[in-house]
Amino acid sequence: MSPILAELRALGSERNRAGMARYGINVENAFGVSVYELRGLAARLGTDHELALALWATGNHEARLLACFVDDPAAVTAAQMEAWAGDFDSWDLCDQATTSLFDLTSHAWSKAAEWAGRDEEWVKRGGFALMAGLAVHDKAAPDRAFGRLLPLVERGAWDDRNFVKKAVNWALRNIGKRNRALNATALACAEGLRADANRRAGGERGGDPGARSARWVATDAIRELTSEKVRARLKAWR
Repeated sequence: MSPILAELRALGSERNRAGMARYGINVENAFGVSVYELRGLAARLGTDHELALALWATGNHEARLLACFVDDPAAVTAAQMEAWAGDFDSWDLCDQATTSLFDLTSHAWSKAAEWAGRDEEWVKRGGFALMAGLAVHDKAAPDRAFGRLLPLVERGAWDDRNFVKKAVNWALRNIGKRNRALNATALACAEGLRADANRRAGGERGGDPGARSARWVATDAIRELTSEKVRARLKAWR
């Protein structure tokens, strides 16, 4: 473990660390190593569940990111997911854990639904980030499985915490980009959500923080899901 931490320290820089901080990443225990370099190191180390657990236990930011890249999804337990989620302290760690590892485990669907209903900021974000990851990586999942997530998206959209609402929006957009049928379903969800937000606010602007959050989630999703780029890609995927 010490040699890997020493290598991570050598790869880091104060310039990268400052850049991470500007993007809202918690750098209290970070060396300033890019994700690109971490993925290269992970490719060299290979898949190793025990190493991943040891890396996470160090508490170092880059070591924990590296743990997400080297862990074996088949070996990850629900208890491990809970423990790691409790350690999330930054959006990038939350997102890499959920979309590079947890979404490939057998517990992904249950944890996505469970965490979306939790109150802790990073855990709740993790639930919606898991949904976004599943929409991309679970090729075998039926459309109805994603349809069952949309009521959770509708409820989560009213949470005005920035890191939560952005993940809710991410989940909605990724579900709507999966195929043509889900594009229509996600758009209907977004349009209904925007209408609800406007009714609560008494108009198309303003309102309480929850209404503003829901309106933003919906409007941003509609913008992307109706874009020419997305429509052309979905048409090509018939």
